[in-house]
Amino acid sequence: MPESWGMIVDLDKCTGCQACVVACQSENNIPINEEEHFNQRRAIQWMRVERYWEGEFPDVKARFIPIFCQHCADAPCEPVCPVYATYHNSEGLNVQVYNRCIGTRFCANGCPYHARFFNFWEPEWPESLTNQLNPDVTVRSRGIMEKCTFCVQRIRRTNRKADQNGVAVTDESLERGLNPACVNACPTETLVFGDLYEMLVARRNGERRLPQPKNKAQEIVRKELQEGEGGRGYRLIEGFGTNPSVIYLRKVDEEAGKGAGSHG
Repeated sequence: MPESWGMIVDLDKCTGCQACVVACQSENNIPINEEEHFNQRRAIQWMRVERYWEGEFPDVKARFIPIFCQHCADAPCEPVCPVYATYHNSEGLNVQVYNRCIGTRFCANGCPYHARFFNFWEPEWPESLTNQLNPDVTVRSRGIMEKCTFCVQRIRRTNRKADQNGVAVTDESLERGLNPACVNACPTETLVFGDLYEMLVARRNGERRLPQPKNKAQEIVRKELQEGEGGRGYRLIEGFGTNPSVIYLRKVDEEAGKGAGSHG
């Protein structure tokens, strides 16, 4: 059966603790960003948590929204790459082939989510951390692009275990440490990962009624995206027609646009 991996992000649960960011950095061998990297806007952050302020003083509330690669079905970063270093695979993932990338940065310019990062320097870690690098993840060198992969190495591991046991991938197998690192690290269960194939296809075809769910992620999508039922679901910059595979719950951006909040 076809797969299309996706993520649900419940913004009402996010506390901005950044546990997902730290887990992502550790799992995917992302070098430690220093102050000069941020000053030069060259920091590498596969996942970042942006902050919004709601209300007026003294009744002010902080809201948080995790941003990462949306693994769009119609990703604008893919057709602009002259060497086909980024493409869409059969599992619904926007894939980056590191040894094919020549560093044009066209894909980064095409990404409306600012979720792609260029290596301006050779990656370095403190000596105490060099022995903690993940052997399942390639260390990217200077001159190439990188981004969130939905921890594809964990997806491969999940599929291999399922094939060995002759069973399908289930919610239980994902929860046993095989979810993306950010999902396992989140203390408030803000992030839910799973196969959204049937739901995403129905949405792209403009169907009013979504099919019956087959897993936890699909249950949430059907409840929150069902047309006419007052769901909280939306996708970032959906008007651009990128068809993201990440579903957000609660429209922080709309409230900010109405003057109820500001970004900072």
